[in-house]
Amino acid sequence: MEIAITIVQLIACLALVVIVILQSGKSSGLSGAIGGGSGDTFLARNKSKSLDARLARMTKWVAAVFMVLTLVLVFITK
Repeated sequence: MEIAITIVQLIACLALVVIVILQSGKSSGLSGAIGGGSGDTFLARNKSKSLDARLARMTKWVAAVFMVLTLVLVFITK
């Protein structure tokens, strides 16, 4: 049982790393600070349907699974 949970945790860990790497940066850098950046664009209004929003949701769920598996492994090995 411990080996199976460890394997699932390893898969969750790798998925978490890949999901975080695929996300775009939240800062627009120096050009956003100078230009101000417009928040009323088409992409800003449809942010909940974008790939970044889905990746952010997936990050939360996979991180929660990873934490639960870690806690389960701690209590199993004691």
